[in-house]
Amino acid sequence: MKKDFILPDIGEGIVECEIVDWLVAEGDTIVEDQPVCDVMTDKALVQIPAVHDGVVSKLYYAKGEIAKVHQPLFAMSHAGTTKQATAALAPVIQASSQQTSSGSAQQTATQSATHSTAAAQGKALASPAVRRLARELNIDLAKVPGSGDKGRVYKDDVKAFAQGGSVKSNVPAASVASPAVKATAVAGGRRVEPIKGIKAVMARQMMESVSTIPHFTYCEEIDLTDLIALRASLKDQYAKQGVKLTMMPFFIKALSLAINQFPIMNTQVNADCTELTYFDDHNIGIAVDSKVGLLVPNIKGCQHQSVIDIAQALTRLTDLAREGRVSPADLKGGTISISNIGALGGTVATPIINKPEVAIVALGKVQTLPRFNAKGEVEARQLMQVSWSGDHRVIDGGTIARFTNLWKQYLEQPATMLMAMR
Repeated sequence: MKKDFILPDIGEGIVECEIVDWLVAEGDTIVEDQPVCDVMTDKALVQIPAVHDGVVSKLYYAKGEIAKVHQPLFAMSHAGTTKQATAALAPVIQASSQQTSSGSAQQTATQSATHSTAAAQGKALASPAVRRLARELNIDLAKVPGSGDKGRVYKDDVKAFAQGGSVKSNVPAASVASPAVKATAVAGGRRVEPIKGIKAVMARQMMESVSTIPHFTYCEEIDLTDLIALRASLKDQYAKQGVKLTMMPFFIKALSLAINQFPIMNTQVNADCTELTYFDDHNIGIAVDSKVGLLVPNIKGCQHQSVIDIAQALTRLTDLAREGRVSPADLKGGTISISNIGALGGTVATPIINKPEVAIVALGKVQTLPRFNAKGEVEARQLMQVSWSGDHRVIDGGTIARFTNLWKQYLEQPATMLMAMR
């Protein structure tokens, strides 16, 4: 008997999504919890798993087409009902609420089930049903070799492990969907494609930021020679503990320390510019060039975190963001942002403020350049250009200059940063 798999709610307010990739083809045999397709909403990339064993009989959408929530996504034999599908997907695609300390409105977000998150937390890739079976059999799921994509563990894997046998995958290799992708409009050697998903959200956000915020830019040079030496002396030690210690956690922590003395940098202005909201939490966003477009996840409460805590959070967020699978909860609630254009070779930029924030900084690449020391001698120093964009309705040039000088002091003299941490 064939039944349609109904695409359930995948987040509050989301009514449609783009089919990014089919992981199965018509005629494929699939098992419970096997990923079937990747879909992209205007918030994140989400993986849709099967909720029952069966055979895929029809894919209703081609790659690149828009699927509607509460409409059939694909047909399969022995598929579950809509209620069963929604219940099975609930542990995988959850809505989470987050409220800012200033009493802002509660925000609901979806969290995608991703292998990056599981790997970062040292957990096996498995559904709640598989985990329940492992608990019933008193089996450590982390020790079970998974037969699915990227090591995903299925029920048969757990049963085989319990019997002491080897795991044999009954999951067919992912194949390309049979429906042909509709050709984009082409005329006179040109190709036209719609701006969709996260890219469309970014486009609207940037247009609104530029049209409503009077930007001004402030640039400065920071000598990172001592900080680079400090980081080099600590890198291997923390690498043994599984911590990837880059320069960025130091930039973030120093920024948070500077905000303590310049709280206006951590504010938001209302639509008619009559009220300014100050935030106690320093939720510092990091712009990431992901495969689905520009994402700016933020590290919550940096004022309470150490450099190592920030490094661990940064690794988790950037890994997820590069795959386009960062949780919307991590994308919301940011109060100030950093864009690392230096990672791509850039030196100076004019970053666009991530509305409703009031400031953003772009970090240029680190260059070895000659500079005079206190004795008048020329020596090689490790220098980086930084470019601030500020909302001139809220921040004036003097404020951002003094703020940058303090941030610069923390970075150029790492001992002062360590002493300022509490």
